[in-house]
Amino acid sequence: MSGSIQAVIIGAAGYVGGELLRLLHAHPEFELVAAVSASHANEPIGNTFSHLSSAYGGTSFTAPDDWLKQVAAPGKLALFSAAPHGASAALIAAALDAAEAKGLEVHVVDSSADFRYSSQQQFESIYNTSHGAPGLLPKFVCAVPEHLADAGVPHVGHPGCFATASLLAAVPLAKSGLSDGRFFISGVTGSTGSGQKPQPGTHHPVRHSNLYAYKPLQHRHAPEISGLSTAASGNDVEVHFVPHSGPFTRGIHITLQAKAVHEVSTEQLLAVYKDAYADSPFVDVVEGTPRIKNVVASNQCQIGVAADGDSLVVMSAIDNLVKGAAGGAMQWMNRLWGLPETTGLQAPAPGWT
Repeated sequence: MSGSIQAVIIGAAGYVGGELLRLLHAHPEFELVAAVSASHANEPIGNTFSHLSSAYGGTSFTAPDDWLKQVAAPGKLALFSAAPHGASAALIAAALDAAEAKGLEVHVVDSSADFRYSSQQQFESIYNTSHGAPGLLPKFVCAVPEHLADAGVPHVGHPGCFATASLLAAVPLAKSGLSDGRFFISGVTGSTGSGQKPQPGTHHPVRHSNLYAYKPLQHRHAPEISGLSTAASGNDVEVHFVPHSGPFTRGIHITLQAKAVHEVSTEQLLAVYKDAYADSPFVDVVEGTPRIKNVVASNQCQIGVAADGDSLVVMSAIDNLVKGAAGGAMQWMNRLWGLPETTGLQAPAPGWT
């Protein structure tokens, strides 16, 4: 690595942390200096992520109290947080204080939910826990990169994986004024969306050859999708969301249905999306239907549409761990440091996963 910007990952031993490690290894400007994990401190990264053994050799995870010693100052620091919801904010606050005291220029991208809402009260009501650093909220913004040209603040809270797929499908339609603003979204996610810790919903005998909904119309991503869609489009959006657990490991497929205010053809709807994402290198608007295998392990999103009279359908497919988390975070971090947003993210999907 010859990167000029030092990179640290907080919460590096989970699935999102593992993807950040994989992406950082191929990045020409970011250089990993610490993969922070309290539970795996001083253990080789390859013991947890055997597929990364060749990339990181004998590199070990760093204890939370030791990572700052590995960062050279003065300098630039790209700080990624893959820590859990409710824990990330306090960890970021402590890290920012320590880094800034050391004279480091810092940008943060947080993959947890802690900075997805500008209101402390809204976060606490949805996640039923106190916010770890409410004073930092004005320094964060939340959006997918395709919907916000300039963050305008030093740090970013990345939307959730379901929210990312839904926002990419919803915002152009909401902005177009073609619909009544009521969106009915059905999403199917792979088992990695539940995190690395085993639980009943990810147990193989339950998940294999199975498909089931959970928390219908009650999922905590619904207000996130609604709020961010409204902010990005400038029009009120009402979201009715039903998530599903799918029998695969990676990927999300979203189907959004809406009513049009007048008859719309598929060609007209397709033109809306092609125009909206004409300058978005990670969004492919396809004629037909998107497929998860076309995007898994990449930072791409595929979008397809259909219309029949006043019935509208928008479909999107992403990799939940890449575009929905680590890749989207890397895309934002590139922007925060003034790099081309595609840097280190241009590897295509493998196709036959």
